[in-house]
Amino acid sequence: MDISRREWLKLVGQATAIATSGSLLSRAAAAQTNARILILGAGAAGAALANRLSEQLVGGSITLLDPRPEHWYQPGFTLIAAGLKPASYSISQTAQWLPRSATLLSEAAAEIDPDSQTVTTIQGRKIAYDILIVATGLRLDYESIEGMSLDLIGTRGIGSVYAGPALAEKTWQLLDQFTQTGGHALFSRPDTEMKCAGAPLKYAFITEDYATRRGTRDRITIDYCANNNSLFGVPIVSEKVRMLFAERGIDTHYNHIMTAIDADRQIATFQTPQGAVEKSFDFINVIPPMVAHDVVRQSPLPWQTGPWAAQGWVDVDPATLRHKRYPNVFAVGDVAGVPKGKTAASVKWQVPVVVDHIIADLSGRESVEQYNGYTSCPLITKIGRAMLIEFDYKNNLTPSFPGIIAPLEELWISWLMKEVALKATYNAMLRGRA
Repeated sequence: MDISRREWLKLVGQATAIATSGSLLSRAAAAQTNARILILGAGAAGAALANRLSEQLVGGSITLLDPRPEHWYQPGFTLIAAGLKPASYSISQTAQWLPRSATLLSEAAAEIDPDSQTVTTIQGRKIAYDILIVATGLRLDYESIEGMSLDLIGTRGIGSVYAGPALAEKTWQLLDQFTQTGGHALFSRPDTEMKCAGAPLKYAFITEDYATRRGTRDRITIDYCANNNSLFGVPIVSEKVRMLFAERGIDTHYNHIMTAIDADRQIATFQTPQGAVEKSFDFINVIPPMVAHDVVRQSPLPWQTGPWAAQGWVDVDPATLRHKRYPNVFAVGDVAGVPKGKTAASVKWQVPVVVDHIIADLSGRESVEQYNGYTSCPLITKIGRAMLIEFDYKNNLTPSFPGIIAPLEELWISWLMKEVALKATYNAMLRGRA
């Protein structure tokens, strides 16, 4: 299909307008209620839930617990770490995204007791609820990597895209220096569930592309260490990435799990089937293991057996996101113990499902809405090019623009979706409009 750049831009504008003008599911009639709804976390999922619920409830109360005053637009971290946006691009104030009818308490939860239907804050405040929504996100467990700490990021060749806007900007400064002077770059991903599993791949691609553009590609070597036998959870995407890595001289090592880092010697240690392996680096993008926050892990809410129990993900039905043992508890976003769904795009589809089930409960009806595991990853492969990867629980590719945007092709329109359209859609989602 031969489409001009102007027509492509029109398509992006139309897609953004559609995404920001209406809901993903039809909205039920408003429910009259006295219910006390408590949302743990006021990030992407928490804000979107509060806004949608405030529009569909008459009476009752909505309270959010979140100690961080800043809202971070996390999909922007890669752009910051690529030198394309300043740290301020991803920073706004949490309160500005919430409905006036909701109450935001700038406190952290210390204990969740689903049997007594109460949450206790670190300050000792006990809050009773009728409906609880866990939207706490996850914890970046840097401490589980021996020798690693946040204060190392931005020094001695150690970067980390995930750690926050300011540290993403420091990571860019290191990458800029590295691609000028050269050396050995090291990339990996943890052996846990993680948010935006494509991000480690994106940054390896970005590093290779910057060095190529600067004419210094022959000065650097790049290793990517996968935690298992795959580069991506969707087999066809994994094979595409493998081919692109081979084409661009990015060496791949499978079944390598990072366990330690020696900042002074610039050496990372990996657990492999053959034993511990040390790899030197001049630049490294540290992706830590990711787990639920301690308050969730130490509550009765996580999975009881298996790796998800150790990581603390909330034991919910994958289709409804309702807790399997506590029917008045839901989990949305990164903390939900489902096979896919730790992206902002997933939240966009999860929130309307949970809201419909809550409104149905309060209205005495049964909701039939289900989340199918939709996840989206604009997988950057070069500056100005990306593959728009969308898939579901069954690893089926689910393109939003079939016949127009091929998911496994490196397209500039997919790049625009990431750089231009995504933030407008995300902001609309926070407002409960997408």
